[in-house]
Amino acid sequence: MEKTATIPAEKTKPFRLVKYFTLSSLVVIFVGTLVLSAFDTHLARKMQLQKSEEYAKLLIENLNHQIFLQFILPAVLKYNRIQLSNPEQYNRLDQVVRSTLHSFKVEMVNIYDMRSTISYSFNENIIGRKDIRSSGYKEAIEGKSSSRLVQRGNFFEIMLGFPKDSHLITISPLRAEKQISRLSGPILGAIEIKLDLTEEYKTIFNFQIRVIITSAIVMIALFLVLLLIVRKGEAIIERRALERLRLKEQLNRAEHLSSLGEMVAAVSHEIRNPLGIILSSTELMQKKLDADDPANTLTGIIMEEAGRLNTIITDFLNFARPRTPNISLCRVDQILDKNITFLAPQIQSGGYTIGRRFAEAIPEIHADADMLYQAFLNILINAMQAMSDGGSIHVMVDSRDNMVKVSITDSGPGISEDIKEKIWDPFFTTKDKGTGLGLGIVKNIVKTHSGRIAIQNLPEGGTCVAIDLPVN
Repeated sequence: MEKTATIPAEKTKPFRLVKYFTLSSLVVIFVGTLVLSAFDTHLARKMQLQKSEEYAKLLIENLNHQIFLQFILPAVLKYNRIQLSNPEQYNRLDQVVRSTLHSFKVEMVNIYDMRSTISYSFNENIIGRKDIRSSGYKEAIEGKSSSRLVQRGNFFEIMLGFPKDSHLITISPLRAEKQISRLSGPILGAIEIKLDLTEEYKTIFNFQIRVIITSAIVMIALFLVLLLIVRKGEAIIERRALERLRLKEQLNRAEHLSSLGEMVAAVSHEIRNPLGIILSSTELMQKKLDADDPANTLTGIIMEEAGRLNTIITDFLNFARPRTPNISLCRVDQILDKNITFLAPQIQSGGYTIGRRFAEAIPEIHADADMLYQAFLNILINAMQAMSDGGSIHVMVDSRDNMVKVSITDSGPGISEDIKEKIWDPFFTTKDKGTGLGLGIVKNIVKTHSGRIAIQNLPEGGTCVAIDLPVN
């Protein structure tokens, strides 16, 4: 039975290294993608913050302009002073502020006077509060604007970029205008507004999540594709390694058989010479003895056994040194008819029946008729030997696909599975007599004619030998 080849570890090691390199490369690419997305998100947050700061300054500038034109100037002309404790002035300022900031995401507006007192606020509870000396207020009094981002959430929420609330607080000087749309007059106080940036930051975070998910999906898909390629590559390497091992085993076996064949051929030649002398001497002795002489029986036995030994030697020589086929046009059905005619006495005495079914118009093939005769004869003899108590043999010949197909089926017990792989091995036999070279010789003859041979057990019992021979 053919041994299963084991692939050494070094055969697949290079491809395993490729797989590990692929996996590590994908991990590095994925981590790099995460870092790049984090950097892009940080850059997006920074740009969003810058735009929000500019946006807040524009809002304050516009609010400053509207307060000066619609509140400060009319109040000074009407009341000669600004006094927000006066409900009429306060309501007028509140109306100007709210109408100016209408539809903008401004949560809080605080207006400070020069004494750091909150003179106006959306939150009426803090109006009149003093001593607010933040750095932003000080910079506003000095004519500078400043902003700060205030976020609410736990440590991980803030670090990962999805705080519960995000607000931008911007404070700028409140100026008296010398010219329309130009804030270059004296500073009257400070304006502080609070913008809600929660939705913007959530949008950026959602964008970051989509980038990460998309990258993960792409990486997983790429990994699966590469893994499939690597596995296919490993399968190819494994098949090639197995094929190399099989070829190596076949080569070693062929070398062994070649050496054995040379030895068998040499020994057979050495045996055949004295065997020929034994046969000729026995024939001469048999001619000189009388038919009733008891010694005549002994010479018959000697000649019979010498003939059997000569047949064994012939099998050895045919297997060890196959002869070159003498190719000519021949008909397979006619060769099989000659085989059956030759075996007719054994078929009749052994209780066998042979059925023939030959297709019409079987084409001639280029082959050695004598070699095919020997091959078919061996198969028919094996079929009869498999049925010691007699049985039926069916011979069929057909042609299709530019091939002549021959099948010889017997009704014997079939071939047991444990020896099915050994039947082609030289010198393997289950018979008490025989060299075990019959099927080996048949296989060599079929291969010499570029044909195919297969033996299989039939479901209903018996064995079928199928031979395909090319027409050309």
